[in-house]
Amino acid sequence: MKSFIVFIIVLIDSNNAQVIDLCDSKIYCEGPLLHTVQLANIFNDSKTFVDLYQINSPSVTIKNFEALMKETNNHPSSLEVKTFIHKNFESESELVPWTPTDYTDNPQLLTKIKNTTVADFARKLNKIWLTLARKVNSSVSKFPDRHSFIYLPEGVVIPGGRFKEVYYWDTYWIIKGLLISGMENTARGMLNNFVSLIRRYGFIPNGSRVYYLNRSQPPLLSAMVGLYFEYTRDINWVKKNIDALEKELLWWLENRTITVIKQGLVYRLAQYSVKSGTPRPESYREDIETCSAFKNEEKIKCYKNLKSGAESGWDFSSRWLVGSDGSITSNLADIDLTRIVPVDLNAFLCGGFGQISRFYSMLGKVGRSIKWRKMENIWMEGIKQVFYDFKDGTWYDWDISVGQPRRGFFPSNLSPLFTESYQPFMKKYYGYRAIEYLNKNNIDSFKGGIPTSLLQSGQQWDLPNAWPPLQDIIVTGLLNTKIPAGIEKAKQYARYSLNAFIIGFRNASEMFEKYDAFVSGQYGGGGEYTVQTGFGWTNGAALSFIKLLYL
Repeated sequence: MKSFIVFIIVLIDSNNAQVIDLCDSKIYCEGPLLHTVQLANIFNDSKTFVDLYQINSPSVTIKNFEALMKETNNHPSSLEVKTFIHKNFESESELVPWTPTDYTDNPQLLTKIKNTTVADFARKLNKIWLTLARKVNSSVSKFPDRHSFIYLPEGVVIPGGRFKEVYYWDTYWIIKGLLISGMENTARGMLNNFVSLIRRYGFIPNGSRVYYLNRSQPPLLSAMVGLYFEYTRDINWVKKNIDALEKELLWWLENRTITVIKQGLVYRLAQYSVKSGTPRPESYREDIETCSAFKNEEKIKCYKNLKSGAESGWDFSSRWLVGSDGSITSNLADIDLTRIVPVDLNAFLCGGFGQISRFYSMLGKVGRSIKWRKMENIWMEGIKQVFYDFKDGTWYDWDISVGQPRRGFFPSNLSPLFTESYQPFMKKYYGYRAIEYLNKNNIDSFKGGIPTSLLQSGQQWDLPNAWPPLQDIIVTGLLNTKIPAGIEKAKQYARYSLNAFIIGFRNASEMFEKYDAFVSGQYGGGGEYTVQTGFGWTNGAALSFIKLLYL
């Protein structure tokens, strides 16, 4: 008998079905063993423990822990906890090195680069795929209850560093890079893995660990399939798996939407809203510290907000930190996503609705195509009416508690340009206004990349960090406007970022997950862990910018 299973609890009211996805592992997700080990401070990073493999079956692990607690009168020392871990866990790798069959040292597209410096960098970037490519160890399939890792049937490309599993939104940029490298089969395999997760759980979790089963990440699966189809025209894959794409979008509609009222009109929009009110297992000690000032329901709310912040992908940012007057703050304990309706989440969903509508049209399923086209139009209207500020020429997150926009600068403000979540006749208008907005905030002055905000809060999704996926969102969004000034500015930002990637690689022989917007090539900092290398989405963004500028 396995010691944990995944429950899907369905609570139905007259308007909606709310699904709470809960891993109840007494080792990896909740309970006294997890609490005792994480607070013993054995590891510098809380994630280290929940990624360990159990030497014995879970029932034996629990039995041994109960014996330890009995022997120590429920107060084991750090040394005794460390000994318990050593006897019951090991760091067996759930992933083994893998060479994708479609990998080549010299992808055809990259051989066309004339600039020798960029060509050399592109070749080295391409080779990094081999350092990040993995297959899941057979022991995960044989002994699933001894691992926190969720078995995936096909090969994967991981982000790198401490991130030794697949992450949802990272994969968009990984796939984008793989396709430029000619690795279409590998990209398809990663899509197949996501389909397997949807068929098993009904949605795509934050990452391929059981402790991520209470939350997702920005919904970009349909966009990933759009990229894959653009390169392969593989309509058979779409036909076979479009039901999974639809199921994932429905999960968001059923579990992450709320009613927003603005100027007497009612809109249905989405927000990041995790229902689980316990510390994140992979950041357990950190979450307890962050929420230590709260009691009872307020503490539970704090934990829910931290998990919701992680679901957003922006963990963490002043974007989610709200003062009593609705202002943007720098204190992580002020995190409150329950009052924020994010523009980027709604843009991603709107883009997904449009993409699946186009796929259904290709498959001749007119009724379903019309259904999703109507949903796209509904979301477009909500994005325009709730988020867009005609005075400032940008979209803003909406604070439902005070009925006001969150006016700080964040690259996510311009995410509707990335997903083209607007009526076509507004394209040029939005493009010119976005350029004005970027100029007004002096974003061109940041030579190391577009900053994540203009507030230096100490959180990693704030100034001075420049995150590669956000660079690509802005660049792609400006390109989508089709106006000369937008294309010129997109290329300018792509050059800034690519230059930072090349300088950083030249100095450290590494690609980083984030960079310093002030100092070109310097890696970023802040947040809950040290800067990571690899790095999946950075490599994808870099290859995308190389394609834009040199191919």
